Amino acid sequence: MTSFSTQPTGAGPDGSHICVIIPTYNERENLPTAVAGVRRFAPYVDILVVDDSSPDGTGQLADEIAADDDQVHVLHRAGKEGLGAAYLAGFEWCLQRGYDAVVEMDADGSHRPEDLPRLLAGLADSDVVLGSRWIDGGSVVNWPRSREVLSRGGNLYTRWALGVPIADATGGFRAFRTDVLKSLDLHTVASAGYCFQVDLAWRAWQRGYTVTEIPITFVERQIGTSKMSRGIVTEALWRVTQWGAVHRWNQARAALRSRR
Repeated sequence: MTSFSTQPTGAGPDGSHICVIIPTYNERENLPTAVAGVRRFAPYVDILVVDDSSPDGTGQLADEIAADDDQVHVLHRAGKEGLGAAYLAGFEWCLQRGYDAVVEMDADGSHRPEDLPRLLAGLADSDVVLGSRWIDGGSVVNWPRSREVLSRGGNLYTRWALGVPIADATGGFRAFRTDVLKSLDLHTVASAGYCFQVDLAWRAWQRGYTVTEIPITFVERQIGTSKMSRGIVTEALWRVTQWGAVHRWNQARAALRSRR
């Protein structure tokens, strides 16, 4: 079941229509705070909750919130298929309704709503704006040292393997102009976990879009269980290595051709 809205509800100061996509799985305790935060700091945006049939009733709660707020919409999916699949479904929903920009945002409180206005302001000069933990002014709160090392190391490896000048390619708080999404061949995106974020950022950069990073404060969730797992890390490492090998091979072939 989805909400019956066929066009954007809210509009920004410049008349643009923006939708914040919040994927959920067992986030009943966190969702009201996330929605309220977005409505407080960016009251002109619409919100789309994409729920993967959460056993804890998150989807039903989202319906109740949407019933009282015409800028909140809900997309129910049959089951848990991963973060990437949830965002792709949300992108399709937004593209069908003519939004000008979309935002990815977690429901668990790790992405602060007060950073949302700066993220959106960046779209005035950029095609993609990434909330970054690993540039000057960015930070993380309540992370164990091991998690920070994993994230910093993963992003360093991504920059080296793909040759992409992005400090935080794995972050999930970001904004896209929908024209960018239309051009990224989203039907070919197979990444299910957090490497989905690397995939989209890399595709946008490869196509020559302006990708900007702004500093954010990332706060570790206080309620519920993190979705990070060994499988997600393994998938990201494997896919980035594959993409990097193909990228380097193509660079080598191009260099050989230029010498002939």
